[in-house]
Amino acid sequence: MSSAAPSRTHEWTGASGDNWVLHQQRLDLMLAAFGDAAIAAADVAPGDHILDIGCGAGATSFALAARTGSEGHVLGVDISPQLIARASADAPADAPVAFRLADAATAAWEPAAADLLFSRFGVMFFDDPVAAFDHMRGALKPGGRLAFACWRTPAENDWVRLPMTAIRDLVTPPVTDPLAPGPFAFADRARIEDILAAAGFADIAIAPFDTVIPYGHGATRAAAIDDAVLLASAVGPLSRALTDQPDDIRAKAADAVRATFARQPGESSVLINGAAWIVTAKNS
Repeated sequence: MSSAAPSRTHEWTGASGDNWVLHQQRLDLMLAAFGDAAIAAADVAPGDHILDIGCGAGATSFALAARTGSEGHVLGVDISPQLIARASADAPADAPVAFRLADAATAAWEPAAADLLFSRFGVMFFDDPVAAFDHMRGALKPGGRLAFACWRTPAENDWVRLPMTAIRDLVTPPVTDPLAPGPFAFADRARIEDILAAAGFADIAIAPFDTVIPYGHGATRAAAIDDAVLLASAVGPLSRALTDQPDDIRAKAADAVRATFARQPGESSVLINGAAWIVTAKNS
């Protein structure tokens, strides 16, 4: 999930937010390793006060809260009311965590109060990323830390590459601006460095992280493949590519994607490759 630009807000407050809630468990399973890698890089200490940007349904907020302990606190922030409601409902009563419906690019923060700004795939949607990161940096203590995970290129991520390759003879996807707000807006390492430096961050480090993703879930291999097709059709570029297509094209696309996923390994999930950047920096 994300703290998105105003032009994209409707996606997360409407159908996209609904789909993320509906498929939350599958998506958290898919993204868990990336969140774990970013949390490890964040070097969370007991007592840390943390802002979790684009917290979604709260999985990373809960993981961070377990590490910061009762003397610390985690505030999860997202623009999707559906996901904030799910996160709030799932929060353990004694966990040092709270959730707030807000756009992190413009929200009023307590100045210089946070030890860490964290995000798992929630910072690629800002209309003006330099201004957004500069604004969020104001919430950090001097020397405070930034850590986030963001996607590398679509070609390196099978959750995009496999289904979109499968339907290339059926549907022509719309041309998109690679720098526009969206999942792959930070695919270019140099662009990340430029944005963070312009926003006032120092000690910027960007490391590649590659892992095998469990995509979809089922009690049998056949059920797992069907579930992977359902997930791809509901969330991500395949769902957008098929939005206005007639039923016969959608059916042919589903068959093509199913055949592609069936060539991947895995029993209870389809196993595919994922690629991200793990980014860290400090408040200068």
